[in-house]
Amino acid sequence: MSLPKTLAEDVARNLVMVARLIDEDPEEAYAYARIALRLASRVAAVREAAGFAAYATQKYSEALAEFRAARRMTGSVDLWPVMADCERGLGRPERAMAMAGEPEVRRLDKAGQVEMRLVAAGARRDMGQIDAAIVTLQGPELASHSVQPWTPRLRYAYADALLEAGREDEAREWFGKALEADKDGSTDASDRLAELDGVEFVDALGDDEADDVAALAPEAPADSDAGSGTTAQYTDGRAGEDPDGPADGSATA
Repeated sequence: MSLPKTLAEDVARNLVMVARLIDEDPEEAYAYARIALRLASRVAAVREAAGFAAYATQKYSEALAEFRAARRMTGSVDLWPVMADCERGLGRPERAMAMAGEPEVRRLDKAGQVEMRLVAAGARRDMGQIDAAIVTLQGPELASHSVQPWTPRLRYAYADALLEAGREDEAREWFGKALEADKDGSTDASDRLAELDGVEFVDALGDDEADDVAALAPEAPADSDAGSGTTAQYTDGRAGEDPDGPADGSATA
């Protein structure tokens, strides 16, 4: 569906904000998604973005409705795993398991099939079937030495399931493998390994010592910006940078 140019630009700006904020501020992303939805509810990309924003804020019923609408508009099966996970979020793991056995799964690409496996394993755990969850996660993707975008999460889920089953040594091994593959820090595998090894992280300085260090720090001159507790603001909205320096204003969604 095409939109008038001005309306399309307004919708696009809101969708950019959804993509930019959904990880760091899901509630704000959700607010932008609602605006886009009011402007263009018949656009599949808008319904999908609204679904992910609702999903990120744990509004699973709303997310599922939006994903279903997007799927009706496009005919794509790409949203099938996240739709199944919404069923889990709504306390219906048996429905998620039923979706894992539907023909749509065979139409997913490799990433989608791995995602569906993660959802199915989660549904098994929801139902108290931890051994079945472990088996669900096993497969060529888990055993492969090739690192793909889904590899850290798959290994992490497997390690976590092993730990729940009381298989601590194996869990430690797979948390380690998850960490090896996790170049972007998408999991907290390092923290989980530390917990298993009994490592406790504490502040290097106690509160009293920190106060002593602060008291020894030299005061900034009265006419200096240092230590003023404020950041320079420029007319273009930038903070803390050279006003004559480059600023391309670019942003990634």
